[in-house]
Amino acid sequence: MITELQTERLVLRQMRTADSASLFPIWSDPEVTRFMNISSFTDESQAVEMIELLGKLATENQAIRYSITEAESGRIIGSCGFNALDYDNAKTEIGYDLSRECWGKGYVPEALRALIDYAFDTLGFNRIEAKVEPANINSIKVLQKLNFSLEGTLRQSERSKGSFVDLCMYSRLAAD
Repeated sequence: MITELQTERLVLRQMRTADSASLFPIWSDPEVTRFMNISSFTDESQAVEMIELLGKLATENQAIRYSITEAESGRIIGSCGFNALDYDNAKTEIGYDLSRECWGKGYVPEALRALIDYAFDTLGFNRIEAKVEPANINSIKVLQKLNFSLEGTLRQSERSKGSFVDLCMYSRLAAD
């Protein structure tokens, strides 16, 4: 699995523990975590634990998460990656988060295009999935912009913050 991808304005590099100081403020922002399946962090040690868990999954080739950094400044502004890698079925699920101050600047579509190209062109995957809560309008707009198709709603599909939530299943195929 490649550990770094570059776009015009961004560098996506595999997360490392040292990123915790930059990711903690993002993952502790209730607006950022509103639609994530984690509660807002209250201590940087939680970010360290998350990064270590994601690193373990990457070592086992089950998932990989990248810190999104601005190429010019080197500042970490969010994260994205493959939440689950299914080589047998040539598919993956993507996920992403971004610092609130960077919303609306086109960073997420730019980062996701790099992930999409990598999944289809290098990994040879056939399908990319994204699950998003119906109220997460901004995330839905990003997926639509990237030509993902809504397949339907998974009713009360996952437990998030103590209750079951519906998730819209979006997908994009290599042939799309």
